[in-house]
Amino acid sequence: MKEKEEARLKELKKIEKEFFDKGIKYIAGIDEAGRGPLAGPVVVASVIMPEDSMIEGVNDSKKVSEIKREKLYDIIIEQAISYGIGIIYQDEIDDINILQATKKGLTTALQQMEIKPNIIMVDALTGIDTLGIPYKSIIKGDAKCYSISAASILAKVTRDRIMREWDKVYPEYGFASHKGYGTSKHIAALKEYGPCPIHRRSFIKNFI
Repeated sequence: MKEKEEARLKELKKIEKEFFDKGIKYIAGIDEAGRGPLAGPVVVASVIMPEDSMIEGVNDSKKVSEIKREKLYDIIIEQAISYGIGIIYQDEIDDINILQATKKGLTTALQQMEIKPNIIMVDALTGIDTLGIPYKSIIKGDAKCYSISAASILAKVTRDRIMREWDKVYPEYGFASHKGYGTSKHIAALKEYGPCPIHRRSFIKNFI
């Protein structure tokens, strides 16, 4: 590993190091993917990485290419002490709103973890049900905290894979390319074909 990348990762792990130095063993990072799209689920991932984990390239998922994210996903899963994925689909997003759906996804992800964290690092969310586990909310945490960066990659890759599968069912919308976000191509298809079952009705009112 190049010195520059090693230094970047050490900086990214500063927050965790403070807790590891206090003897806290299991630190989970939590992040979501898919709060903004017009279609598909919101996905929340929770992951506990080993104290000595230094995976080259781990970063905020938005700063990592799709091909690289897929490779990092496999390495993160392989190294993880424990992880969980919460998926909340479009119908429930419409029923309870995207913020509440994201919070529910977070709790679901935690419930799936075989080993429960001692503390949670979460990207920006507050007022969440962490099953009684203490948490620290970090603004732009996916770019500041290694565990949250790892979670952001798990969430993003999981959601991208779901949207690529939906693209096979509804190819006219181009889900494989834009993943449900409101691109000009997506909006044009929405106006031409109308909504399909995976569109969020509460998100597309201005386009149909």
